[in-house]
Amino acid sequence: MDAETQFRPLDPAKFRDPVITAKGERRASVRLKSLATLWFNTGTLCNITCQNCYIESSPRNDRLAYLTAGEVACFLDEIASARLGTAEIGFTGGEPFMNPQFIAMLEDTLGRGFRALVLTNAMKPMMRRRAALLDLRARLGDRLTLRVSLDHYTPALHETERGPRSWPAVIAGLKFLTEHGFTTHVAGRLCWGEAEAAARAGYARLFAELGLPIDAQDHGQLVLFPEMDARVDVPEITTACWGILKKSPDSVMCASSRMVVKRKGAARPVVLSCTLLPYDSAFELGETLAEAAADVLLNHPHCAKFCVLGGASCSA
Repeated sequence: MDAETQFRPLDPAKFRDPVITAKGERRASVRLKSLATLWFNTGTLCNITCQNCYIESSPRNDRLAYLTAGEVACFLDEIASARLGTAEIGFTGGEPFMNPQFIAMLEDTLGRGFRALVLTNAMKPMMRRRAALLDLRARLGDRLTLRVSLDHYTPALHETERGPRSWPAVIAGLKFLTEHGFTTHVAGRLCWGEAEAAARAGYARLFAELGLPIDAQDHGQLVLFPEMDARVDVPEITTACWGILKKSPDSVMCASSRMVVKRKGAARPVVLSCTLLPYDSAFELGETLAEAAADVLLNHPHCAKFCVLGGASCSA
């Protein structure tokens, strides 16, 4: 995408009809091939407010309520009873460690034999649970991965996104995790006009300086996400795009994952097609995993920017 297109406002005619694009072409859809990863949003409350958080997490945003360990267990039960073959359970937020029942749901997940991937900022909420984390590491830690948000390899740009004094806290959290043998990955951003190769080289220097056993060239150990802004113009994805882009719909995140959320004031959680669209009711698929197996129409800018054109995925 050229610079002119990148900063052009989104055409208001786009992403309006769920089936037909603004040009009158049939919109692409994705079928759930298998539920490889089930995500749980543990709640939108977070200890910090980032400059550009796609889910708008903050110390005051409780639009997604805290899930309970019992609610998580019900979905894990459904995976077992339906023999879905799900291998990975992901936890995101907000900050998962702020949920009072998070350690209980993490222990249940690991105890059932799932791999668990936790997205965290590794700051005070996580460090307050370090004794419980060390206990889990000793008993079940071979299946646990923590992915720490480190938006840039320099303190200045990281704190531009995460706020003043956020750098020392995340570095302390990273050192705690790696020094105690946790499988630790990092998530960064490509939003400062920096080429991916240069960014990976910068992270590699930082990891070496800190003595962190993280391979910056490994795309699983260092995940670099494209920046997303739903106000910026992006092409709509049509059925013809799969052939044009030489890309399979099976490679898109919603072909292999779903996310569970509980809206503020709701009696029960619901299942969404995507981790990136927690507030859009058009991507709400039902209250069970069986209901959530429906096809997903790619009717949002994030579908194009993050998944199809960006080739990104939140899963491990």
